[in-house]
Amino acid sequence: MRRSMLLESVNQGGSGPWPSATTVELADDRRDFDQVVAGLVPCRNNDPELWFAEQTARVERAKALCRDCPLIASCLAGALEREEPWGVWGGEVFVGGTVVATKRGRGRPRKDAAATA
Repeated sequence: MRRSMLLESVNQGGSGPWPSATTVELADDRRDFDQVVAGLVPCRNNDPELWFAEQTARVERAKALCRDCPLIASCLAGALEREEPWGVWGGEVFVGGTVVATKRGRGRPRKDAAATA
């Protein structure tokens, strides 16, 4: 089986329902494959909170890690299909189920010249 086909078969997660007990019982070869893929996919071998951070710098770090991921296209497509409520998916920021250019930090926006223009 080609590597691209194997990578596309990885569960993308999401905010949907958890898999049933029968789907959780994987064969040994599937577990081995998941361990190999976990080393290739940044969201599987970094802090999971990074992809759901509030701080702009951490969100940008998650987006940067996504750029090298072999699953970026399928991750983004899955997130769009599921209308993910928030987080970084496929290198894009989701807020309220839609992609936004940048995530605004918490609190009141700054009153500087750029914001008033």
